[in-house]
Amino acid sequence: MGIMLCPADDGMVSPDISWSYYGFNLFREWLAQAEGFTLREMVGFGGMRPWSDVTTTLAPLLDHPDDDGELTPAQCAAVLPRLKAIVDGRSDAAPDSIVERRVDDTRQLIVVMKYCLDKDVPLCFC
Repeated sequence: MGIMLCPADDGMVSPDISWSYYGFNLFREWLAQAEGFTLREMVGFGGMRPWSDVTTTLAPLLDHPDDDGELTPAQCAAVLPRLKAIVDGRSDAAPDSIVERRVDDTRQLIVVMKYCLDKDVPLCFC
């Protein structure tokens, strides 16, 4: 079992991205680290730090149930620029298989979110 993020358009050819639950957690931990905080410190991830203590446009993605609900097209639009900036900031980093995997995952997620925006459909957490 795992988690899939996909457009809520019922399309069989729509792009999607999937992880194991553990893999998705690692991905979100990496994004949180890029934003300057530790995900495990946050409420909902074992910590006591409230989400109101951090400023990031990635909050709708990071502070979201793993496999239930969705992000609206407006939320996707707000998250996309920061995801692109993270990828751009890592493109000249020294080769590292873990970072390369996270950057590739981010690129795939960007494709899915762009599709959601183009079709004006939510991003579904399944």
